Amino acid sequence: MTVAWLALVAYMIFAGLRLDFTWDRFIIGLDNAERFLGRMFPPAILQPDSMAKGLLESLEIAILASFFGVLLSLPLGVLAARNLMPAWVSWPARTTIALCRSFHPVIVAILFVKAVGFGAIAGILTLIVASMGFIGKLFAEAIEEISLKQVEAVRASGAPFMSVLTYGVFPQVFSRFVGFATYQIDSNLRNSTMVGIVGAGGIGATLFAAFQRFDYNFVCAILIAIILMIMIGESLARWVRRILGVDVSKSDA
Repeated sequence: MTVAWLALVAYMIFAGLRLDFTWDRFIIGLDNAERFLGRMFPPAILQPDSMAKGLLESLEIAILASFFGVLLSLPLGVLAARNLMPAWVSWPARTTIALCRSFHPVIVAILFVKAVGFGAIAGILTLIVASMGFIGKLFAEAIEEISLKQVEAVRASGAPFMSVLTYGVFPQVFSRFVGFATYQIDSNLRNSTMVGIVGAGGIGATLFAAFQRFDYNFVCAILIAIILMIMIGESLARWVRRILGVDVSKSDA
C-alpha cells in the first residue's frame, strides 16, 4: 500500500513537471483571477433582450431534448436489458448506448453544427444523443435489477411481449424511470448553456459573445441568471418527484 501511494505521488510530480506547472504561474494566475473577478462586479444586464432570448432558447432546447431523449431511451433500454433480450439484440443496443456516451456534448455539438448549421436544432440533437447515452444506460440497468417472478407470472398467462413489459416490467421500475428523467432535465439545462458556446443555440452563445466583447459585468449577470434557472429547474423536478411519490434520495443516487 505504501509503495502504491509513493508511486502515485511520484507520478503526480512527474505529470506536473511535464505540464509545466509551477508555483510562479499559480501565483500569477491568482492575481489575474482577482482582477478578472473585480471587473465582473457589480453585474449589469447590458442586453436584456439578448439575455432573455438566450435563456428562453436554452430552456426550450433542454425540454425538447429531454422529451425526445427519454422517449428514445425507453425502447433502447429495454433492448439493452440482458435479462429480457438475447445477446444478439442486447449487444447492439448496448453498443449504441456506449457510442452515445463516448463523446462530450461539446464535441457532438460541433459535429451537429457542421451538419445542420448554427442554432437550436444542433443543440437539441446534441442533447438527445447525450440523453440516450445516459438515460438508456440507467434504464437498462434498472430493468436488469427487477425481480423476474412477476415477469414469469405474466408470461405464463400467455401474454404478448408488450403486455409483459406493461404489467411485469414497468411497474417495478416506474419510480426510478421518473427519477432518471427528471435528473436528465436538470442535466440538459446545464448542458444547453454549454453547447451554445460552439454555436448550438441557447444562452451559451450570448455568454460567449459577452466574453469576446470583454463585457465581464454582463458575463456575471448571465452566470447568475443561469444559476437561478438551474435552481428553479431542480426545485420543479423535486416537486414533480414528490407529487408522483418517487423516492428522491434513490433517484438522485
